[in-house]
Amino acid sequence: MLKKGVERRQVLRALGEVFRAHGYEGASLTLITEATGLGKGSLYHLFSGGKEQMATEVLADIDGWFELNIYAPLREADDPARAIAAMIAGVDQYFHSGDRVCLVGLVALGAARDTFAEAVDSYFARWQVALAQLLRRSGLSRSQAQRRAEDALLTIQGALVLARARNDAGIFRRALSDLTARLLAPPV
Repeated sequence: MLKKGVERRQVLRALGEVFRAHGYEGASLTLITEATGLGKGSLYHLFSGGKEQMATEVLADIDGWFELNIYAPLREADDPARAIAAMIAGVDQYFHSGDRVCLVGLVALGAARDTFAEAVDSYFARWQVALAQLLRRSGLSRSQAQRRAEDALLTIQGALVLARARNDAGIFRRALSDLTARLLAPPV
């Protein structure tokens, strides 16, 4: 049972930040209890599957946010320029203008990748497909749309890593700004 005033979503967000800061492997129960304010018993009552269930639910929460704010708007948009601008704004907001690492990307690179392979693949694949479909509707060929969508994910993920490595969030913001123009460029 959650402490009064503490919602499951708050617990998931706190868990997400622990996993971002320490990786799945480094997220100890001590770090988790400190971040959530919940004791071990409360945590195991909420997450009987332990740390794996915690991470699974955190990844599902992230997926839900991206479905609502990124994938669905891309799939449903009639105006590619507005949809891409909204995607860029959403990505900038979610990743705190490059100050927040991509937890799904972090999991993909860690030793727990195989444990969460389906969630990781789905996150990236659905984003790429939604963006490629939008680009197809804007007049690009299938191969051009696929390549630009893949390039967009490469740019976003790479910019997050480089911004973090260089401690310069401006790298991320510049990459997003340049990405908009590349995605909307006329077919070649």
